[in-house]
Amino acid sequence: MQRWRGLDDLPGGWGRCVATIGVFDGVHLGHQELIGRAVAVAGERDLPSVVVTFDPHPAEVVRPGSHPAQLTTLNRKAELVEELGVDVFCVLPFTPELSKVPADEFVHEILVERLHVAAVVVGENFTFGHRAQGDIATLAALGQRFGFTTEGARLVTGQAGGVTFSSTYIRACIDAGDVRAAATALGRPPRLEGIVVRGDGRGHELGFPTANLSTPRFAAVPADGVYACRFALLNSPDREPLAAAVSVGTNPTFSGRERRVEAFVLDVDEDFYGQRVAVDFVERLRGMERYPSSEALVTQMHLDVEETRELLGD
Repeated sequence: MQRWRGLDDLPGGWGRCVATIGVFDGVHLGHQELIGRAVAVAGERDLPSVVVTFDPHPAEVVRPGSHPAQLTTLNRKAELVEELGVDVFCVLPFTPELSKVPADEFVHEILVERLHVAAVVVGENFTFGHRAQGDIATLAALGQRFGFTTEGARLVTGQAGGVTFSSTYIRACIDAGDVRAAATALGRPPRLEGIVVRGDGRGHELGFPTANLSTPRFAAVPADGVYACRFALLNSPDREPLAAAVSVGTNPTFSGRERRVEAFVLDVDEDFYGQRVAVDFVERLRGMERYPSSEALVTQMHLDVEETRELLGD
């Protein structure tokens, strides 16, 4: 899969393509169906498929300070999109100038003049252009003028309760600590990436040395509590993920103030300092609690480890 930052990387002689457009944060089941449809249409027409996305999140540019919690890093998003069979992952830098481009100009300048789209596949609630004034009807009308087809893909809902799978819904699940519900909508456990940094060493003193994650600024961190997780070393992709009991919170037993993500990796005596890692949240074990003594905390931690082992089959 080719990865473009902006449209200056278009190869010479670029022909027509099938494009889908969106932020695609999380690349959840709804996104997967939409992107899969674009790939299918491209295959039917023997054309390359292009995913057009934006960075940073448009909300942060239009309303500074409103950046939603991020479900996937840009690199992870590209990896997930590539798994769906996409030919080109195109990231448009979202600037104040781009936010003010009218819908018809966006279509003409970017989709028609630069990408040469033959078809565009978007979600049925798709909006675009300055102040989100364009919608599917707008896109279809412009397609008739400029010679491309428009298809609106339906929204994906869960079987139970009919909840529409969306990035907003998944963020709410993660914020509440319901990582199982988030995984149902994502099609995989929610992931948190980060760099392992030095902690205060208290876990080592208690017999549970932890890898402390420094996470991206807008990362979607689950609610405080203890979770059964898979711990992956991103710089060693061939290594199998490891089972881990992960604590999220301030460690109230020791009157902590800084919210941390600390992973105790089971059955591994290894210093992960400085490594880029990913934590996949499989199940929430319990909420964050204050214990009367370090001994009581250690007793509970042993129980957390055993429950993690049982849940993950390790």
